[in-house]
Amino acid sequence: MKSDDTSEIKQLLGELREEHRDLDLAINRMAMDPWQDQLRLRRLKKRKLKLKDWIERLESKLIPDLDA
Repeated sequence: MKSDDTSEIKQLLGELREEHRDLDLAINRMAMDPWQDQLRLRRLKKRKLKLKDWIERLESKLIPDLDA
């Protein structure tokens, strides 16, 4: 992996983590409201899970492959 690839991945990871955090806050606020839109809440949770998976995939790309 080239160093510029690594820096691009790290930058994208930062953006994805920030979006994940924002979604977490939004979900928590919506969960406190008894009249929240259940469909929207489910969609936000689904998006948050997709972001988590994407973050984990990118983090695994940053781990160097070791030939045993």
